[in-house]
Amino acid sequence: MTSSLANAPSPGLLARLNGAHHKAALNGFLVIVLAHWAEHLVQAYQIWALGMPRPQARGVLGQFFPWLVSSEWLHYGYAIVMLVFLFALRRGFVGRASTWWTVALAIQFWHHIEHFLLLWQAQAGTAFFGQKVATSILQLVLPRVELHLFYNSIVFVPMIIAMYLHLRPSRREQDMMTCSCTGRRDGRPLVAHAA
Repeated sequence: MTSSLANAPSPGLLARLNGAHHKAALNGFLVIVLAHWAEHLVQAYQIWALGMPRPQARGVLGQFFPWLVSSEWLHYGYAIVMLVFLFALRRGFVGRASTWWTVALAIQFWHHIEHFLLLWQAQAGTAFFGQKVATSILQLVLPRVELHLFYNSIVFVPMIIAMYLHLRPSRREQDMMTCSCTGRRDGRPLVAHAA
C-alpha cells in the first residue's frame, strides 16, 4: 500500500518559491538587486564625486564591458527580471509586508514601462518626445543616470521594508505565513496560538 504522501501532487514552482524556498529565493533576489543598485551608485559616484563625463561613467561592469551601459535590451531585461521576481515572490508575504512588497511591484511596473519605451525607441531608431536620443517619460524632467538611480531606490526601499516586516511578523501575520522565512520548512501555516 502506497502512502498518501507519496501520491500527493508535488507543489508547483510558485508554491515552492513562496513556501519552503521563499527565504532562499528572497536572498538570491536580494543579491541581484543589490548588485544592480551598486552599479547605479558607482555610476553616480563616478559622475558627481570623480567628475567623470557621463559617457565614461559606466559603473563597474561597464568599465570592462562598455556595451552593457548602452544596451537597451540589457536594461529592459533587468526591468523584466525585477518585475517577474517581485510578482513571483509576492504570495509568500502577508499583512504589512505584503502591502510594502506590492508597493515595490507597482513602482517596478512603471519602471518597466519606462524601459520598454526606451527599448522601443532604440529598436525603431526613432526618438520620442522630440528628443535626439531615446528618452523615457520622466527622463524629460530628470537626467537618465539620476532618474534610474531614483527608480531603483524607490523600488528598493519598499522591498527592504517588506522584507524587514516579513522577518518580524506580528503573531497574527506569523499564523498566516506559509513560507520558510521564520523557520518553517513544511510550507504550512503555524498553528494558531491559544488565547
